[in-house]
Amino acid sequence: MKVYRTPEARFRHLPDWPYAPHYHQITPELRLHYVDKGPKDAPVILMMHGEPTWGYLYRHMIGPMVAAGYRVVVPDLIGFGRSDKPVDHRIFTYAQHVAWMRHWLEALDLKNITLACQDWGSLIGLRLAAELPDRFAAIVLSNGGLPAGNVNARAFRIWRAFSRYSPLFPIARIIQAGTKRRFSPAEFAAYDAPFPTRAAKAAARIFPSLVPVEDTNPAVPDQLAAWTVFEAWDKPFLCAFSDGDPITRGGDAQFRERVPGAKGLPHRTLKGGHFIQEDDPKGFVDALLAVAPKAKANPAAKLRPGTQ
Repeated sequence: MKVYRTPEARFRHLPDWPYAPHYHQITPELRLHYVDKGPKDAPVILMMHGEPTWGYLYRHMIGPMVAAGYRVVVPDLIGFGRSDKPVDHRIFTYAQHVAWMRHWLEALDLKNITLACQDWGSLIGLRLAAELPDRFAAIVLSNGGLPAGNVNARAFRIWRAFSRYSPLFPIARIIQAGTKRRFSPAEFAAYDAPFPTRAAKAAARIFPSLVPVEDTNPAVPDQLAAWTVFEAWDKPFLCAFSDGDPITRGGDAQFRERVPGAKGLPHRTLKGGHFIQEDDPKGFVDALLAVAPKAKANPAAKLRPGTQ
């Protein structure tokens, strides 16, 4: 397996991102990066990013959750951020990404997890929760889902064609197009930092093609099996979708209807675009605090982004 590893110098002096890197070796060739802050014995908040972002997306949420007493763990999916990046897009399958993340989660022996997920963070995170339900205490889903074929999504198909065939794939500009808040030049550069070469973008380009919106997609049986788990899921499952995402608008309805643990919860509508972590991080944090197991607050922790 040929792998691209983004030089560490690309991650120096990023705004609001002082976190020391942690690494887990999944295979001899493949290394996964994650942030791990807060008390090791505290309830876990697992923040999973989507495509084409990386863990930096959650920088405004890590500090407040650590201050509230939680252990916050933020992995970079393989192919993104500081994690290694196979350069052959044929390496990437939906099942393979779930397997890589499961290997990491079980190696860290994470338990009592509240999952915060959005975009591909939900496609992978929800599969992890379905496969390892005893490790998860609650789920907060924003702007994502668990598609299992038969999805009529014209806007998504346009995006999928662009991601695969466009000669240019400007990561930061794509993310900016999915937010209401405008990035500073330094933030813009931070989103581009992991992807300095065309080869480094292999995962970012292929991910849309892996989404199982057609019935013939090989991931559909696994998705249906996961749905069987969630149709009996009685632990908290909170939806916090945004009011400005044309791709996932209304996607919360099936979870609120089909997941027993979603009944009677204070589901909410956040203010912003697709990447709600940029537009309404406080709203996302409040949603997590509404359902996560209680933790002992840390008064010494600062709420300002980047201080944890």
